[in-house]
Amino acid sequence: MAEACTNGVDTGFVALGYAKVAVLGIVQGITELLPISSTAHMRIVPALLGWQDPGSAFSAAMQLAALVAVISYFWGDVSQLATNTLRAVARRDFRDRHFRFSVWIILATIPIGVAGMSLSQPLNACGSPLRTLTIIGWACVVMAILLALAEIYARHRRTLEDVSFIDAMIVGIAQVGALIPGVSRSGSTLTAALALGLKREDAARFSFLLGLPAIALAGFKEVWELQKAHLSLDGWSILLVGLVVASISAFFAIWGLMRMLERFSAWPFVIYRGAIGIFLIVSVALGHLT
Repeated sequence: MAEACTNGVDTGFVALGYAKVAVLGIVQGITELLPISSTAHMRIVPALLGWQDPGSAFSAAMQLAALVAVISYFWGDVSQLATNTLRAVARRDFRDRHFRFSVWIILATIPIGVAGMSLSQPLNACGSPLRTLTIIGWACVVMAILLALAEIYARHRRTLEDVSFIDAMIVGIAQVGALIPGVSRSGSTLTAALALGLKREDAARFSFLLGLPAIALAGFKEVWELQKAHLSLDGWSILLVGLVVASISAFFAIWGLMRMLERFSAWPFVIYRGAIGIFLIVSVALGHLT
């Protein structure tokens, strides 16, 4: 199906209309914060239903839905971190644990910020070759293998209190992998945190807290790009529907992820990611998906 561009920005979601975008908002919200690649599902679902690809702009803007869900779910952690950091700054206590953790989060965001600006053009261009189903499929398979290795070899004994600056930077660098469609920000950071030996639920919490600035920057940047591209009023209202639906589904996705990691492990996601990746690679090779 033909690509839809608005002044060079991929805006396929506008042609889909409210109902279809609402459906994709549910899918995006659930998959954005689970380690299973929202990009893969944003390509698979429309392809299977015969719909137009909603485009990279839709996926990027949906980061704002993820931002709302993460802040809402981890409000206790976020408010405590922000409040204690401001208090530490006020009393000039720069050795305070909360202040240092906040600084680590900011520093750990620099790698993906630099990489994101450098790769913005090829990643967000209409018909970007990086959004091909084959590349997404292989990314899913590779991440499934890495997540499996983290489950097998890591001890899962450390807590959030044990996290160091080096840990934060390692997870921050791993976050850069999320720029590759199919890798998943949640998948790359959760895998890195698990590999560092954190308990599964603490690894997820660390992953989400560290990713907040990157999620916010990606979402607001895309909204700015859509503004510069003069997206129509109709386009904005369609996007708003997707954001509202995605925010609600993303909140429940976090809840499900935390329950899964607390009681079981990340193996269900390993199996699912691997299956999705193989499905994409084989389907493209056989000509069933294009």
